[in-house]
Amino acid sequence: MQAVSPAFSCNLKSVVQPNLTAKNARFSHANGKRVTVSCSYRSDSFSFPNGVGSSRADWQSSCAILASKVASAENSSSITGGLADQVAAVNGHSNGSVDLSIVPSSETRNGKQGLVQPLTITDLSPAPSHGSTLRVAYQGVPGAYSEAAAGKAYPNSEAIPCDQFDVAFQAVELWIADRAVLPVENSLGGSIHRNYDLLLRHRLHIVGEVQIPVHHCLLALPGVRTDCITRVISHPQALAQAEGSLNKLTPRAAIEAFHDTAAAAEYIATHNLHDTAAVASARAAELYGLQILADGIQDDAGNVTRFLMLARDPIIPRTDRPFKTSIVFAAQEHKGTSVLFKVLSAFAFRNISLTKIESRPHQNCPVRVVGDGSVGTSKHFEYTFYVDFEASMAEARAQNALAEVQEYTSFLRVLGSYPMDMTPWSTLPSEDV
Repeated sequence: MQAVSPAFSCNLKSVVQPNLTAKNARFSHANGKRVTVSCSYRSDSFSFPNGVGSSRADWQSSCAILASKVASAENSSSITGGLADQVAAVNGHSNGSVDLSIVPSSETRNGKQGLVQPLTITDLSPAPSHGSTLRVAYQGVPGAYSEAAAGKAYPNSEAIPCDQFDVAFQAVELWIADRAVLPVENSLGGSIHRNYDLLLRHRLHIVGEVQIPVHHCLLALPGVRTDCITRVISHPQALAQAEGSLNKLTPRAAIEAFHDTAAAAEYIATHNLHDTAAVASARAAELYGLQILADGIQDDAGNVTRFLMLARDPIIPRTDRPFKTSIVFAAQEHKGTSVLFKVLSAFAFRNISLTKIESRPHQNCPVRVVGDGSVGTSKHFEYTFYVDFEASMAEARAQNALAEVQEYTSFLRVLGSYPMDMTPWSTLPSEDV
C-alpha cells in the first residue's frame, strides 16, 4: 500500500473587508478581516514495508513534519509564488486568485445567533492553525442529518456546511477542513451515486463510517394548523420516506421537491410561508423557529443512512477490532462483467464477507463494441465496481485477496480500510442518540 503525503504552501494576505449591508452580512462578520489563501497541492509518495504500514513512530513523525509545514505556512505573512492559478483552476475559475473566505454570522434572528451560510465552490476559508478544533465539512445547512452525522463522528468539532457534495471534498483537499462526513447509502433509498463518483474522482481516504437513524418531522410556522397546509417541501427521498404519513396528514397538499431537508425548513422561516410545511428533523425546527406538527412521520422506523468519514491521509489498519475495507476496480479490457465472478470468488474462498457492491458506468470508457462489422456488432456497457468487505488490510487474507483481484482488473484502488460502526442505534431523533 502507499499513502499520499501532501506538501502544502500558502500565500496569505490580510485585507480589510468593507462595510456590508444587513442582507449581505447575514452570515458574515461586518467590518472584519478577510484572509486570502492560495494553495498548492502536490503528492510525495512513500512506501509502507510489508504492504501494511510503517511503524507508529514513523507515522507520527510524518504527521508532525506535515503539521509543521502547515503551521509555518499559516504564520507567514507574505509567501509569493504562482499558486493562485492552481486554486482557481480547481474551483472552476480562470482569472486571478480566489478569495477563500467563510466567517461566522454576527446577525441575530429573533434574538438568536444567526446561522452559518453553506460553503460554496468559490467561498472557501483558510485552514485552521495546528492544534485548533477539528473542522468537519458536510453537505447541507445546520439542522441537516449530515450535521448530526458529523457531530456523532467527531464530537466537539466545528461543523462546516457546504452547499454541494464536491465542495465538501475540495474543502478537505485544500486544507479548509480536516475531515468530511458524507452519505453514501440509505436503507430505503439505496446508494447515493454522486458520492460514489466523487470518491473515484478525488484522492481522499475513507477513515471511518457512521450510521444515523432518520427521524422525520412535519414542520410549519408557529400557529399554523395541519389543515391549512397546501404545500409540503423537502428532499425527494424524505418525501418518499414519509409518503404514507403525508397522505394522511396533508391529503390535499401539493408535494414539491427541495434540495435539502433543513434548507426547506429554513426557506419557510425566511419567507414567512404560512401555507407550507417541511419534512425535516426536530433540530431544524429548533434552529429556524418552527413548530412540529407531527413527529416521527417516516413510514419505516428502520430508516438509517450510512455516512463515510473522509480525510487527506489514510489510517493505519489494525486487527484488534472489526474493520471494513472499501475498494473500486474496473474489469480488464474486452472481458466485461465476467471478471466480476472471479473477483467475488477471491473473497469467497477466503471467507471474507462482502457488505456492499455497487456498479457505476466507466467514465473513461462507458461503451464497449464487440463483433465484426461485416456481420454486425454489439455494444456493452463497461462498469466500475465498488466493493465493501469485512476485513482489515492488516490481515494476510485481505492482502492475498486483493493480490488475486488485481490479476483480473485493469484498475484497482483501495479507498480505505477503517473501523466499522458498531454502535447501537434506535428510532429516537438523531440529536437524542
